[in-house]
Amino acid sequence: MSYQKLSRDQIAARVAKDIPEGSYVNLGIGLPTRIANYLSKDKEVFLHSENGVLAFGPPPNKGEEDPELINAGKEYVTLQSGGCFFHHGDSFAMMRGGHLDIAVLGAFQIAENGDLANWHTGAKDAIPSVGGAMDLAVGAKKVYITTEHVTKQGDFKIVEQLTYPATGLQCVDRIYTDLCIIDVTENGLKVIEMVQGLSFEQLQNLTGARLMDAT
Repeated sequence: MSYQKLSRDQIAARVAKDIPEGSYVNLGIGLPTRIANYLSKDKEVFLHSENGVLAFGPPPNKGEEDPELINAGKEYVTLQSGGCFFHHGDSFAMMRGGHLDIAVLGAFQIAENGDLANWHTGAKDAIPSVGGAMDLAVGAKKVYITTEHVTKQGDFKIVEQLTYPATGLQCVDRIYTDLCIIDVTENGLKVIEMVQGLSFEQLQNLTGARLMDAT
């Protein structure tokens, strides 16, 4: 059977579809920031950034960039009606205090029990990049992961146990990849959606942990 992987923008659009009305959401650096481009204008969602912005929107039109209005990835954003700025410390208090409904993060590895590694590979001389990931992983009510299903070298990103340094333990609720959507449950990894043309057996062969088919 032949199948077509989702692009990074298609992954972002799929996540945007699942974010409920009225949610307070932090979008991690990289792929997750693209989600802002696909949130419906008819659905009110409050986007939060750890550098101290709440209720921001998609990137501005070319020539309308404000150098003082950026997200944590140093990307230009727009401010929605009612949006606000605040101190970096207050922003982390929101994250650590359980005030965010969803954090969408990238990942190097996700373990079958929901452990997350996304700040360091453990490689010698590699530059660590923790940012606010640890605070978000344990502080948000739900953690969604967006990632390619395997690395460019074909290594598993969804594994039985982490081999990279952990960001958070048993914190991941759902995984969105270029091949499928997986819920992390008490009973294991439950596949709830796959790209057209992909068989469950093919998906299992590309995954380093046991999957359950929800269909």
